[in-house]
Amino acid sequence: MLKTLTATYASKATVANVVDELVNGGLPREKIYSDDTTMQVKVMVPEVEEPGVKEILNRHQPTSIS
Repeated sequence: MLKTLTATYASKATVANVVDELVNGGLPREKIYSDDTTMQVKVMVPEVEEPGVKEILNRHQPTSIS
């Protein structure tokens, strides 16, 4: 089952860095959604991959994550 993780960041540069790290980590680009207006990154992952993706999202100090 897929789960959507949403992280909000303080800057557009951080959003870009998070997306780059997720793609470089092997996640397909079509599973990653970024929005520079809200400064959010949304990732759709299987539940078994959730811990690894959360670790990447948390490395960039999100203001919130859900």
